[in-house]
Amino acid sequence: MSTTKAPTLAVVKRDDSSLRVLQPSGWPMPKGYANGISAEGRIVVTGGVIGWDAEEKLAEGFVAQVRQALQNIAAILAEGDARPEHLVRLTWYVVDMDEYLGNLKELGRIYREIFGSHYPAMALVQVVRLVEKAARVEIEATAVVPR
Repeated sequence: MSTTKAPTLAVVKRDDSSLRVLQPSGWPMPKGYANGISAEGRIVVTGGVIGWDAEEKLAEGFVAQVRQALQNIAAILAEGDARPEHLVRLTWYVVDMDEYLGNLKELGRIYREIFGSHYPAMALVQVVRLVEKAARVEIEATAVVPR
């Protein structure tokens, strides 16, 4: 009987000692997200955030809606005295996976413009539709602010 050895866990420390990126040894480094994050502090959570402005007018098109949704998340984080580098998880809901995959370069540029180069754990889910029929993307965010 052979036993498989579980991968060891590499902990990558960030500037903020309360946040650690969890990267099992031997796993390829993810691009644009983290496999896991551990953090200590005060939790700030958003609801599902879509790409509309303060007047509830949706931006035109998928990429513009992503930009607005990320800006909205940044504004919510600021209200909770959190910053993008405190993000530990993002869950994206898209109505068309091909639309997401076809815009990766532009989405990456927009993400870095708004959140910088901090990449939390992320999940991406295709859904049939969102509550707002014209919405193309909805994003939930969780941040942990150090004490």
